[in-house]
Amino acid sequence: QVQVVESGGGLVQAGGSLRLSCAASGSIFVINAMAWYRQAPGKQRELVATITSDGTTKYADSVKGRFTISRANAKNTVYLQMNSLRPEDTAVYYCNVLANGHYSTYDSWGQGTQVTVSS
Repeated sequence: QVQVVESGGGLVQAGGSLRLSCAASGSIFVINAMAWYRQAPGKQRELVATITSDGTTKYADSVKGRFTISRANAKNTVYLQMNSLRPEDTAVYYCNVLANGHYSTYDSWGQGTQVTVSS
């Protein structure tokens, strides 16, 4: 089992910044990739950013230049620095972890953290 816990959400004014954190723990041998997704009310969950074990990153077009994903490998932790936030960034943000255990593969999700951007 892999446990995933997000933190760092909150309420911020438009133009402000927030930093989300996600920590993975449990039966992890290696983490292959970590990602942030978000889901706004009435909308489908969408990919925000990913980072692989070699540090390769990808971003949704809507957040390029404003969000930065980074990873502390030794801590099995991923961060999402969000700058120049907009009201349309309001959503529940979820962390996803793709990992190998010694005998299993894991595709694990956290419970989400709310980000609200006021105009």
